[in-house]
Amino acid sequence: MSQNEKIEQSYLESLERHKALFETMANYHQECLSLLEACQSTLAQGGKVIWFGNGGSAADAQHLAAEFVVRYKLERGPLASIALTTDTSILTAHSNDYHFDTVFERQVQALCKPEDLVIGLTTSGTSKNINLALAAANDIGAYTVALTGRDGAEVKSIAQLPIIVKNDETARIQEAHMFIGHWLCEAVDMLVAEQQ
Repeated sequence: MSQNEKIEQSYLESLERHKALFETMANYHQECLSLLEACQSTLAQGGKVIWFGNGGSAADAQHLAAEFVVRYKLERGPLASIALTTDTSILTAHSNDYHFDTVFERQVQALCKPEDLVIGLTTSGTSKNINLALAAANDIGAYTVALTGRDGAEVKSIAQLPIIVKNDETARIQEAHMFIGHWLCEAVDMLVAEQQ
């Protein structure tokens, strides 16, 4: 098989794995409605949505926080949301002075209030810095959500609402997380626009 044929086959196989995953997304409908309810409650109480993740999930956290603050589709006012992955001074100072495992936990302790919604993205469910931060948010009294994958690992017993995308491929799990996040933005937009 030529290199071009291998590349074409890779594309089609990736597409098939993506399609197979998305055929299962209806399985998470009720959990996503619970996420929307928690988000709506948080914003109604004057709370904020806090996001964090590592690597590609860090980028997804930033992306979704931006959709809340700026807008998704509908014209509306800004919604309180922040990603804990964007302040390089905090990330580097804490990791240098203490440990990377506690880099999000420290920020949660500083910024989180009981009325907030805290969402950790971890495809494996084993990321110590995500799990410690969610545990810290639980201690504060905030509502915690994990967008995760595989079998949920440790995070499923920490987050109050674990949404476990049952797949073993990191890229596919992240695609599912972004689908959930984008749907959440769309639904929140609809609810907020109705009230204005």
